Amino acid sequence: MRYVVLLGRVLYSLMFLMTVFGHFTKGYVGYAAQQGVPAAALLVPLSGVIAIAGGLSVALGYKTKLGAWLLVIFLVPVSLLMHNFWTVTDPMMRGMQMAQFMKNVSMLGAALMISYFGAGPLSLDARASASAPAAGSSMRA
Repeated sequence: MRYVVLLGRVLYSLMFLMTVFGHFTKGYVGYAAQQGVPAAALLVPLSGVIAIAGGLSVALGYKTKLGAWLLVIFLVPVSLLMHNFWTVTDPMMRGMQMAQFMKNVSMLGAALMISYFGAGPLSLDARASASAPAAGSSMRA
């Protein structure tokens, strides 16, 4: 069962790591600008950096709680600005944007859980805490 959390972290992170390079393309920047994202040429690549850092952190289980908060910081504005289904008039596009918005909301929920519970037993975080000296212990000669 120890591997379940590791597998979950890696599968969760794939969403951020597989799509992140698009954030550095003119296509993503143009689409974001069309959606009304201010300073899209700056914010879209910045969001890519945040997604890479958060995704790698969660996947590797290194500084996982911080990485999960980076994903929260990524998901909130992306969901509100890029998948604002409440402004879409075409019923089919509205449904597609609602599905994307709800996907992001579920990923936001997972990021919040990871930010609370951490990486689990098979992670760099767990390895670091196991090798750290116990609190209150002292080195004696």
